Amino acid sequence: MTLSGISAMFPCYNDAETIGGLVDDVHTALVPLVEDVEVIVVNDGSVDNSRAVLDGLAASRPWLHVIHHEVNRGYGGALISGFSAARHEWIFYTDGDAQYDAREAALLVPLATDKIDVVQGFKLGRGDPLHRKVIGRVYHHVVKVLFQLPGRDTDCDFRLFRRRLIVDKPLESTSGVICVEMMRSFLEQQARFVEAPVHHYARPSGKSQFFRIPALARSSQQLLVLWWKMVVRR
Repeated sequence: MTLSGISAMFPCYNDAETIGGLVDDVHTALVPLVEDVEVIVVNDGSVDNSRAVLDGLAASRPWLHVIHHEVNRGYGGALISGFSAARHEWIFYTDGDAQYDAREAALLVPLATDKIDVVQGFKLGRGDPLHRKVIGRVYHHVVKVLFQLPGRDTDCDFRLFRRRLIVDKPLESTSGVICVEMMRSFLEQQARFVEAPVHHYARPSGKSQFFRIPALARSSQQLLVLWWKMVVRR
């Protein structure tokens, strides 16, 4: 089966050093496999040179759609903007910090058959320091149990899914817990999953916002609120 089109999307927050390579890599990888490819980048209030880099790229790449948030809306806010702008039946997304190889989006395409709704990546190892690996595994197991999620790597942000899943049931979370909301929502819609291994690398530049104590505290609170709303009150 040849997919008629894919909207490939990246959230970008202070990723000026990496976003250009990701944009070109994903387009080059998908064009041979898909009839129509658009790339969407949401610049979520970056304070580095991301705006200038993206505007420069868009001037010579008609398939690139750049959305600028004047203020930071959070990871979930960036995803919602990008997903809302997507035109095609299938949406692929990963992060703008280059911890995933955007060219591996091509590995997901053959798995997107008529019988599948979500192609979910899982990390072959984790390119982070030990403490982040430990926190990441604890987080994965906690949300998997609390939200009864499928799959071996629920927090792997390397996904290809049918657009109707977020049209029929729009996402609401503006923080990083949107990924948990997304997976739980897909499960409630009885989406059909398949998994694919992908590589994960050390962050080449910048610092993750997620693994700081205040961010972890906020995420824990937001997860509990989401759990109460999506699981307990159902």
